[in-house]
Parts: sequence; C-alpha cells; structure tokens
Amino acid sequence: MTSYTTIQTQALGELLLVANGTQLIGVYYTDSKHAPPIEAGWRFNPNQPVLQQAQEEITAFLDGDRTSFSVPLHFAGTEFQHKIWTQLALIPFGETISYSELARRAGAPSAIRAAGSANGKNPLSIIIPCHRVISKDGTLGGYAGRLNRKRQLLEIEKGSCHEREDGFTQACNHI
Repeated sequence: MTSYTTIQTQALGELLLVANGTQLIGVYYTDSKHAPPIEAGWRFNPNQPVLQQAQEEITAFLDGDRTSFSVPLHFAGTEFQHKIWTQLALIPFGETISYSELARRAGAPSAIRAAGSANGKNPLSIIIPCHRVISKDGTLGGYAGRLNRKRQLLEIEKGSCHEREDGFTQACNHI
C-alpha cells in the first residue's frame, strides 16, 4: 500500500512524502515538474510510521538540528541512476561536488550530462542530497526544485541563515 502526506515547511514550501509499507520512496516539492500525481490507489495517511519519521527528520534537518537521515529508503530507477544516487548519499553534510566529479565517482567520467539528469530525477530530494552538486565553476547549476531552494538548503547546511523578525528565513548571499 502506498501512503502519502504533505508537509508545509517554512524554508522550502510544501513537500509531498510518499512511502510503501516500510520505506520512504519519495520526497518531492509539490510544485516541481518531477512530483508525481497522486494516484488513485494511494492512501493519504499522515500517521503512517515511515511518513511520520520522514517528517520529523526533515523538519529537524531544516531547523539545523540534524545532519543525516535514518528513515528507511527505497528508490526505483535505472542502474545508472542508482549509481548516481548512491554517490549523492555519500557527499558529506555541508560539502559540495561538481557534476563532473559526481560522474567520475559513479564510474562514468564522460557521462556528465547523464549524471546531471539522474541527479535531477532523484526521487528522495533533501534526504539524498542532490542539492550538494554544483557546477565546476562554483555556480549553483540547476535544481529540479528551483535554485532558490538549492541555495536555501546549502545555506542551512552552512548554518549561516538567520531568521528575520517576521519569522521568514533571510536569503543568504555568500553562495
């Protein structure tokens, strides 16, 4: 049984969380082109244990109280996508690598565009940290969830964002 819920985050907006019976299978920005439509067989269940754990861990991460995730994961994709997503998961908190380095680490140094494409199709955004991949020249590159969110995630990891008096997170400028 596929269960789902949505959560509203101050930093990133609304997220769609999707789980099978025992594992998280998706974290999507609801306004992203990669977010799947809610299917007829899916059940809205914010109390499903995996979804609750994912919500708690994502919230703690966005609050700066967590640097890694322990929620059980499963992602469907091609063999190459799995290689890319595995390498993404190995990028340490607060660090970035280039798309070319990602391709190299996945064993396909000439497949930079394919690595970028697989990175963009990551079904477990935030938890599998596709936001930690940037262009070789140090610019942000692309991000399926929009560049402002990528910047925000990197700033959260650097611990340099400040909350404004109105409760919103201030945009950080050093990236």
